[in-house]
Parts: sequence; structure tokens; C-alpha cells
Amino acid sequence: MRGRLASAWRKLEAGHDALFTARWRQGLRGQARREQDTLRALVLLDSLGVDNPVAYETLDVIPYLVADVHEWHRRMGRESFGDPGVCC
Repeated sequence: MRGRLASAWRKLEAGHDALFTARWRQGLRGQARREQDTLRALVLLDSLGVDNPVAYETLDVIPYLVADVHEWHRRMGRESFGDPGVCC
């Protein structure tokens, strides 16, 4: 009974993937690639001493980033992050 139910669930999942996800996958990959390229360019420019062109605009985003630091560093495999009192 469980085997048939698991098999039916896998078929339903594959059908859902084919119907909803597969047609958008290439576009999603392209968007992810553009975002990664932008981040790489900003890091490269920063390492070369060129000021970040969007530094002023990103000041508004800092409170949201600080709220996500804990989840991010746990996902990266670090138990603690920074000096005591910074995060954990």
C-alpha cells in the first residue's frame, strides 16, 4: 500500500514539475546567472578599489540583511558568526 502511494506521489510530483516548473526553468536559470554575474562584478570592482556604485541605495536594505544574517551563516555551515553580540 505504501509503495503504491509513494509511486503515485512521485508521478504526481513529476507531472506538476512538467506542467508548472519545466517551462520556466531556463528563464529562472538565466535570471540566477545574471544575479550571480552582478554580484561577481561588484566584488571584483570592490577588490580593485572602485567604489560600489549602488552603496548609497543599499543603505536602506541593511536592516533587512542584518535580520537574515543568522539564517544565512547557519546555511553556510557556521555555528557562530562574527564577534560576540553581532549575531549569536
